[in-house]
Amino acid sequence: MPEQISATKPKRPRLAARFPFIAVFGPGIVVMLADTDVGSIITAGQSGVQWGYKLLLLQVLLMPILYVVQELTVRLGIFTGRGHGELIRSAFGPGWAWLSAAGLAVATAGALLTEFSGVAGVGELYGVPRAVTLPLAAAALLAVVITGSYRRVERAAIIIGLFEFAFFGVAWAARPDLGALVRDSLSIPIANTRYLYLVAANIGAVIMPWMIFYQQSAIADKKLTEGHYRAARWDTAIGAVVTQLVMAAILIAAAATIAVHTPDASLNTVGDMSRALTPFLGQQVGRLVFGLGVLGAALVAAIVSSLALAWGLGEVAGYRRSLEHHPLKARWFYAVYAVCVVGGAAIVGLAPNLVSLNVGVQVMNALLLPLVLGFLIRLAMVTLPAAHRLRGWYLWVVLIVCGITCALGVYGGLSSLL
Repeated sequence: MPEQISATKPKRPRLAARFPFIAVFGPGIVVMLADTDVGSIITAGQSGVQWGYKLLLLQVLLMPILYVVQELTVRLGIFTGRGHGELIRSAFGPGWAWLSAAGLAVATAGALLTEFSGVAGVGELYGVPRAVTLPLAAAALLAVVITGSYRRVERAAIIIGLFEFAFFGVAWAARPDLGALVRDSLSIPIANTRYLYLVAANIGAVIMPWMIFYQQSAIADKKLTEGHYRAARWDTAIGAVVTQLVMAAILIAAAATIAVHTPDASLNTVGDMSRALTPFLGQQVGRLVFGLGVLGAALVAAIVSSLALAWGLGEVAGYRRSLEHHPLKARWFYAVYAVCVVGGAAIVGLAPNLVSLNVGVQVMNALLLPLVLGFLIRLAMVTLPAAHRLRGWYLWVVLIVCGITCALGVYGGLSSLL
């Protein structure tokens, strides 16, 4: 008898198995989308208004610096399987771990004030009071995390964050003078203290403590392994380029419009920026597109910074901490996240003038860099397997890059006091 052919077709390999990048894709993109938060948007806008294109080159130079820093979190998360706070505790003891968690808490509090001020600002552009927008935003952020696994939260964050791409449309509509853009971006008034202060703010807007905690913990929670390392680095590299292109787009739009026509305009809030852009970009781009970009940036950053603190405190204190756990089994983890979200919304609702702290929060992040990057580099030197440990010429590259970044951030941040 002829051999019977089975009617059952062989199963096709899952998409993630055929394209490993899909399985890994997420933590790097999410943390970078969150990096361009409301405080960063205000900082980039003020950079463009006050200095034209003179801070544009810095946005490009920060791409590799951001990658170098966040790649270390990828390496630590994959090859140790531990989050940042847990690794600091096991390597240096609980005292240092609580110090790092305190820095994280301060940075997260500052971030949440800027994110919810952005949400309130977008609502007020359309006449919706913050008494409505803030509770709605808080409820949505709670629902995203409490009702989903890590992968669902990650997908939701990416979808929300994609609204930031609206800023590319804003930059295009601004019609910048390319000759002036190239010429001015190479003219750097390095001796000016006001310029250095915004250099510090831009550095602090790019490298934030909660980004480091989030990406390392997310990789550990996602259970990425050595086989995912290459793809995870690409995930981070793509995110680093995208986030800085968004920052550059905002700076270009502000420099091409507000800086030329109304250089004395106040840009302390999202509403200020939108109103200043509207006469030059039109009602639709100036309000709708800009508002969508801000809303996407604010919500994804609120998710990431709150989760970073929930993970970080859990790693230091030892409570259960995973989005894969049911809320009743990881009560403290979800409680910290909820307190961050609800507390941030409540404070901005009760004290609306806090939005003027936007640039100051980024400068504070820059002042925290020596502590944050010091822990990160030391962990990469002592806790990784020998084959992946930070050493040799690359160690010197990292030390020099991070040393210069810290020095510029701290000096620029303190320059206004000198």
